[in-house]
Amino acid sequence: MSEKIEKTALEKRINTSDNKDLISARHTIDKEIEALRMMENNLSDNLTKALDIMQKTEGRVIITGMGKSGHVGRKIAATLASTGTPSFFVHPGEASHGDLGMITEKDCVVAISNSGETRELSDILVYCKRFGIPLIAITKNKNSALGKAGDIWLELPDDGEACPLGLAPTSSTTATIVLGDILAIALLERKGFSRNDFKQRHPGGKLGAFLQKVSDLMHKGDEIPLVSEETPMPDAILTMTGKMLGCVGVTDTDGNLVGMITDGDLRRYMGSNILSLKASDVMTRSPKTISADTLVAEAVNIMNNTGKGITQLFVVYNDKPIGIIHLHDCLKAGAA
Repeated sequence: MSEKIEKTALEKRINTSDNKDLISARHTIDKEIEALRMMENNLSDNLTKALDIMQKTEGRVIITGMGKSGHVGRKIAATLASTGTPSFFVHPGEASHGDLGMITEKDCVVAISNSGETRELSDILVYCKRFGIPLIAITKNKNSALGKAGDIWLELPDDGEACPLGLAPTSSTTATIVLGDILAIALLERKGFSRNDFKQRHPGGKLGAFLQKVSDLMHKGDEIPLVSEETPMPDAILTMTGKMLGCVGVTDTDGNLVGMITDGDLRRYMGSNILSLKASDVMTRSPKTISADTLVAEAVNIMNNTGKGITQLFVVYNDKPIGIIHLHDCLKAGAA
C-alpha cells in the first residue's frame, strides 16, 4: 500500500467551499495523484529490462490494448514515434483478422490491460509466443493472463479509480499515460535524441516553426544590407532602403560586423545634418547578433526581450555577417 494523501487535507478544502464541483475536482486530482505515487513507489528493475528490450528492438515497438487502454496506447505509440522510437498501434480486434501480419519477429509488443484479462488480446499473446516476439505486459495483475504471458511485467497501481462508482477508467488510464511517458523519455535520453531530431519529426504547425533554425529563415548573400564604416550616410540610407529590412549593418576593413543602423537611429539624427555624416558616426556599436544554428524560438525571444525590443538580428560567424533575420520572417513562418 502506497503512502496515501492525508484525508484531512481534502477535508479542509471541502470545509472551506460549498461548491460541489470544486470538491469533486479536487477529489479526482487527489485520487489520481495517489495512484501515481503508488506507481512511483512500485517501480522496479523491470522498467530497465523493458527499456533494454525496446532499445534493442530492430523493428518497431508495437502498442496494443482494448477500450480505454487502446486509446491510451495510441497516444503512447505517437509519443514514442515522435521522440525517436519507431512505433505504431495495432488494434487487438483487427489483429485477429489479418493485422497480426503487421507484427514481425524484429518487433517487440507492449500490451496494455488494467485487469490483464482482456479477451481480445489473446491472439496477439499467442502470436508473440509462437514467433518469439518480446512481450512487455502493462497491467495491475501479475497473475493475470497478460501478466503471465509477458516477458516483462510493468505494474499499474491497484488502488481503484477516481470514479466514485469505481468503474470508469480514470486513475488507471492516467497512470498508464504516465508510464508511457516514462518509457518514451527514458528512451529519448538513452538515444541522445536532440532538438534537431525532434524538429525533423515535427515539421508542421507552430511547434515545427519554433524548432526551425535561424539558417532556415535568414536572408543571405546579396539580400544582406551592409556598408563599410566610411560609407557616406546618403549611400547607407539608399542601401538600407533598397534591401527593405529596416536596417543596415556596418563592417570594418576586415569584414567584421561592428555596428548597425536602424530606422530609430535615423530618427535620432534627423535635424543634425545627417547627410554629411559617415555610417560610423550614426551606427549603434556592438549590435545584438545570433548564430545560424540558433533555434528561431530563441531568436524571437531575443528580439522581444532586448531593451525596447528589436526586429532584426544579424547572423554572424567569427564576427562576420552571413545573414540577417527579421521578426516578420518569423511571423510568416508561424514562429512569433
